[in-house]
Amino acid sequence: MARACLTAVASPGDPAMGRAIATHGAVAVWRAVREERPLAAPSERDASGFAVRLRRWRARAQRVDGEALLARADDLGVRVAVPGDPEWPRQLDDLAEARPYALWMRGARDLRHCCLRSVAVVGSRAASSYGLHATGELCYALAERGWVTVSGGAYGIDGAAHRAALTGGAATVAVLACGLDVAYPRGHENLFADVGSAGVLVTEHPPGTLPSRHAFLVRNRLIAALTPGTVVVEAGPRSGALNTASHARELCRTLMAVPGPVTSALSSGCHRLLRDFQAVCVTEAADVIEQVGQIGADLRPQTATVLDPAELDELSRRVLAALPQRTTVGTATVAAAAEVDLDTALRTLGVLAAGGFVERGETGWRARSAP
Repeated sequence: MARACLTAVASPGDPAMGRAIATHGAVAVWRAVREERPLAAPSERDASGFAVRLRRWRARAQRVDGEALLARADDLGVRVAVPGDPEWPRQLDDLAEARPYALWMRGARDLRHCCLRSVAVVGSRAASSYGLHATGELCYALAERGWVTVSGGAYGIDGAAHRAALTGGAATVAVLACGLDVAYPRGHENLFADVGSAGVLVTEHPPGTLPSRHAFLVRNRLIAALTPGTVVVEAGPRSGALNTASHARELCRTLMAVPGPVTSALSSGCHRLLRDFQAVCVTEAADVIEQVGQIGADLRPQTATVLDPAELDELSRRVLAALPQRTTVGTATVAAAAEVDLDTALRTLGVLAAGGFVERGETGWRARSAP
C-alpha cells in the first residue's frame, strides 16, 4: 500500500526521493512523509536540499488519500503494480534511482508479457505525410511478425504507431503522462479505448493527475526502459523524441533512426542521431527485428536476386541457352551446343555459376530457374 501511493507523493523520477528510498526503504520514507517523522538525508551532498524536498513531499502527502485513490482506480478498471509484482517489468530496474515507485495500468493485456517482445517507436507530433507513412508501414509489419509497439500516445508519429500496430493484429502499449482517467490528447480518446481493448495503457501517475511539460519528459524514460530498442521515425532538432533517444542510449538500449529527406527539418534530429550518436539506420521491420530480436532467431533474411538473362553478354546467353533446367549435361555437350571450345565453355559456366544463373550437379550442369 505504501509503495502504491508513493507516486502521488513525489514527482515521478525525482532522484532525491529515489535515493531516500534506496537508503531507508519505501515504508520508512512513506511514514516520514505522512507522519512527520525525522529522516536523515541519504548523503551529505543532498543534505542542504533534502529538508526542503521533505517538506514539499509532506505538504503534498497531506492532500493524498491512498485508500480513496485505490477505490477510484477500481472503479475505473485500473490496476496497480509495484516492484516485485508479477506484472512488473523487471527491465525498469535498469533505471536505478529513477525507477517508478508504482505503475497504474488499464487494458486487456499483461504489461510485462507485452514488453518481452517489443519495440519503442517515437517521433514528432507535427509529423509529415512521409513520417506517418513510414511509421504505418514499419509498425504494421512489426505487428504481423508478433512484435508489440510501445509509444507515448501523442499526436503524430505516436498515434500512427499505435494505429498501425492495432491494424496489424498485435498489442500495443501507450505510456501516458497523466492519470488514466484523463484523455490527453483529447482527440485520442477513441484510440486509447482501442489500445485498452487489445493492449495496455500505463502511467506512473494516479487517477486525476493532469499532464504537464515535466511529466512528458519524465515519461520518456519509461518508453525507453520498457523495450530493448527505440526507433525514432521523424524528429526535429528540438523534438521530445530525442529525449527518449537519450534515455535509450543511457540505458544501453539499441537506438535506431529512420532517415528522411535531407531537405526536411522534421528529419534533422534523425540524421543527427545517425551521424553523431551511432544510431542504426533502419528502413523496414526486418532491419528493426535484426537489431532487437534474439541472436540466431531473428536475423534479417537475405534479399533474393532476380535472375535476368538479358543482362548477360552474347556468349554467356548462348552457353546458358544450351543448358536444360530439369536434367544435367556435361561440359562437352554444352560446348558443342553453344558452338564454342571446351575451355571457353568451362570459363563461361564458372561465371554463370557465380552469378547464380547455373548450378553444377553430380553428372553435369543445368540452368537455374529465376525466383
